[in-house]
Amino acid sequence: MAGLVETAVDDQGVALLRLDDPATRNSLSSEMREEILAALEDCDRDPAVRCVVIAGSAKVFAAGADIRALAARGLTEPADASGAEFWRRIVASEKPLIAAVSGYALGGGCELALACDMIIAAENARFGQPEITLGIIPGGGGTQRLARAIGKQRAMEYVLTGRLFEAETAYEWGLVNKLAKKSRWLEEAVELARTIAGRAPLAARFAKQAVLAAEQTTLADGIARERELFEQAMATEDRVEGMQAFLEKRDPQFKGR
Repeated sequence: MAGLVETAVDDQGVALLRLDDPATRNSLSSEMREEILAALEDCDRDPAVRCVVIAGSAKVFAAGADIRALAARGLTEPADASGAEFWRRIVASEKPLIAAVSGYALGGGCELALACDMIIAAENARFGQPEITLGIIPGGGGTQRLARAIGKQRAMEYVLTGRLFEAETAYEWGLVNKLAKKSRWLEEAVELARTIAGRAPLAARFAKQAVLAAEQTTLADGIARERELFEQAMATEDRVEGMQAFLEKRDPQFKGR
């Protein structure tokens, strides 16, 4: 099957990836995962792309894993290496990623939103890790990223009960960057992406890596990594342009060099 992810790049450097498999409520089947990765890797290779928005439909962002495929797996079958590789490659994407969530983001869908760098959610968005109701647990980083985002006690409650939580709650807890009206969820995500796309692209990539280091390393190692990335940014032509534009009181023209 093909055509599960629609990709468009606007003239401001924003790539919009729309998950489009309504028959399965955008489940993260092997085909869907392959198309998401192919689209993200195309974005990483394209210097015109400076920020990526991943969205579903107004009713569902992504409803989770392909349950039929999981149900067919035998008790002694080996682990699905492609599943773990999918999540590793999502996080390795160089461009800033924004999840635009409307409707349901459940299981793997919630994990996909959590793996992005920012989340814009419509008022009707609902999040959850209901895997325990199927006799399993999250396997795409949900337990780890949710605990880091909303705290251990809250994550424990929702992972162990499988309950869903509303967009307003997710915003109050700091999981969501901005709560948007149902008519504006995608526009708000694209507007944020365009703001980021207008910044120096190399600096944005370095900044993303530095912030990710905050949850992946110790404080001392994170500070060391930040300094290393700062020096890389200082060695770019964009740094010269950005500072010169500031001194000359004009808008910078970043080239990604």
